[in-house]
Amino acid sequence: MPRGRFFPVRSLKTVCLLVGGLLAGVAWSADQAPATAQEADWEQRLGRASELQRSAAARKAAAEKLLEEQSAGCYRKFLVNRCLDEAQGEYLEAFKDARRLDNEGKAIERQVKKEQFSAREAKWAAEIPTREAELRAREAETAATRAEAEAAAAATRASKARKAEEGAQRKAEDAERVRRKQADHEARVAAQVDKANAKAASAPAKP
Repeated sequence: MPRGRFFPVRSLKTVCLLVGGLLAGVAWSADQAPATAQEADWEQRLGRASELQRSAAARKAAAEKLLEEQSAGCYRKFLVNRCLDEAQGEYLEAFKDARRLDNEGKAIERQVKKEQFSAREAKWAAEIPTREAELRAREAETAATRAEAEAAAAATRASKARKAEEGAQRKAEDAERVRRKQADHEARVAAQVDKANAKAASAPAKP
């Protein structure tokens, strides 16, 4: 049977991204050349399989047409049955040859698909460490982003609390100044009243 040929928050985020990128780059460099060669081989063999199946279909169609023509001619001959038997025999031989080619093409196709499935399984298994590393890097990046956001939120809350405290302190100081100023004013007014009363009391009475 003929066959064809076959850290700190921001630093931590940066590190996570670099690790993921390096791992992906190493995996791509290691697998790219073999994968390309293997895919080329599969493509060539699948092309051969398709060619064999097309050839088989063409031969079968030609054999059926020939059988039809020969059978029609046999009825114009003296030995009709022998002619029909010979025509049928030729058809069967051509049909067997076509089926052999078709089976060969299907066998090649099945083998390639089997190899492709095995390659996908092997690739998936080989990429498990890379996927796990990428997952850890993404989780670390997510945690770093969350920590950064929480730190920013905490800083915002602290700033608001500090400003509120400063505002309350300013209000208290302003209120104290107003109270003192009012008390001073009231004291001066009281002193003036007392002075006026004393002056009035010491003045001689008019006759």
